[in-house]
Amino acid sequence: MTTFPAAPGADHPSDDIIALVRELVTRESPTRDAVASRSIADLLTGWFEGVGGEVRQEPTAAGTDLVIDVAGAGDPYLLIGHTDTVWPEGTLDGALPWSQQGDVVRGPGAYDMKAGIVVMLEALRRLQPLPRERRRAVRIVLVADEEVGSPESGPLLAERARGAVAAIGFESPHPDGALKVGRRGSARVRIAVTGRAAHAALDPEHGISAVDELVDQLMRVREIVADPALPGPVLCNVGTISGGARANVIPARAEAEIGLRFTDPVTEERVMRALAALRPVRAGAEIVVETLSARPAWLASAQDAALVAAIERSAAGIGQRIEARPAAGAGDTNLLGALGLPTVDGFGPRGGGAHAEDEHFLRSSLGERIALLRAVLTLPAE
Repeated sequence: MTTFPAAPGADHPSDDIIALVRELVTRESPTRDAVASRSIADLLTGWFEGVGGEVRQEPTAAGTDLVIDVAGAGDPYLLIGHTDTVWPEGTLDGALPWSQQGDVVRGPGAYDMKAGIVVMLEALRRLQPLPRERRRAVRIVLVADEEVGSPESGPLLAERARGAVAAIGFESPHPDGALKVGRRGSARVRIAVTGRAAHAALDPEHGISAVDELVDQLMRVREIVADPALPGPVLCNVGTISGGARANVIPARAEAEIGLRFTDPVTEERVMRALAALRPVRAGAEIVVETLSARPAWLASAQDAALVAAIERSAAGIGQRIEARPAAGAGDTNLLGALGLPTVDGFGPRGGGAHAEDEHFLRSSLGERIALLRAVLTLPAE
């Protein structure tokens, strides 16, 4: 179990706290690596038990999720994060080694979002000296598959959130540090086509090109997402395409994976329904449309605004100024916000380069976020 240092200044986290981030980052944890996920879950179990947490490890097909309850007064705030990263094992020894240069700290997953986990941990440690009636009860959920859309943990999130009065996500904030309230919905869809192989010159009439069929289906997808009758805009990215083997063989299989973003639930429902209704253009071809992951659009509500106002008051009490506005990216907070639970996201430190070789966070911002979370979770004396 880690021995935690004495609390440093709010804006200047000690080297010991940066060392906690480094220890998380150096335990590389790509999504769907069950061994790596269990390793980082074991480490965090000891850390959160050290700040009064009751920890449950909940294995899923993607890895090991953590559910952590910390006693306090009132119904709990739900703190949301993830332990997986987009980076393959070995990134630390190659494209993105750990480094510190002044205020800038780099490493795979440091910004997205292992520094955010340390914000939760250190804020809870600083709350421990307070009597229980001065500390708000907390539940933390750290999932293992967020970077692929939380297909395993997402359906469990509403159950894990039961009884919470509000949710705070620890993804990155806007570049200027503003929190995120409201997020686009997102979906990952695979279109798989089965045709029939044949020699492209000697027997072409007996073949059914899965690649040609897929191209036509992608043109139809373009029409669906660009329909001017949709209430809101749709971002559509064909992220991967595969199929065929040789130029002289009519391909029997092809598939594409598509990423979609929606500003509102009506547009989302119409587009997803239209994609599910895709039918083959060529006789004999077969199409399977599979939704790999989906997060509903989260439109900011009056309840979200009230939560932001409460956070702004806590921030003012420690000399910080906080703003909040909608974000284009999706995350696990989409589900909670869409369900009507008062929700904000972006409580991680400022930085940049998520999913890129310049991934980094600002050391000073880490201290600011720790201080802010402690203030939010501190209840006034009666």
